[in-house]
Amino acid sequence: QVRLVESGGDSVQAGGTLRLSCAATGFTDRYTTYSMGWFRQAPGKEREGVAAIDSRGTTHYANSVKGRFTIFQPNKNTLFLQMNSLKPDDTAMYYCAADPGLWVGGPPLLGDSYSDWGLGTQVTVSS
Repeated sequence: QVRLVESGGDSVQAGGTLRLSCAATGFTDRYTTYSMGWFRQAPGKEREGVAAIDSRGTTHYANSVKGRFTIFQPNKNTLFLQMNSLKPDDTAMYYCAADPGLWVGGPPLLGDSYSDWGLGTQVTVSS
């Protein structure tokens, strides 16, 4: 059974930085190829795809975070999201997600494309 555990969330001032981590265990042979992503949801708002990466190393970012956030993965079981120049609008619960799917167009930012999810880590950015 796949288990995703996020960490690294905190309260920071605008302009600050955070690095979120996702520790993944239980990947079976289904995860020979895969896509993994970071999603966020603020109170009263819909879930939003932030960044994604697949087993080919292809990345995909939401326009709202391009140039500020970087997704990277030293190995299949560890996923990071480096967040720089944080803004109050980045305040949300951040979730790690994974799926054994591999898409021609690169890793999707649609939550419905992912089958396994963590419980989230809270990021709060104050002005």
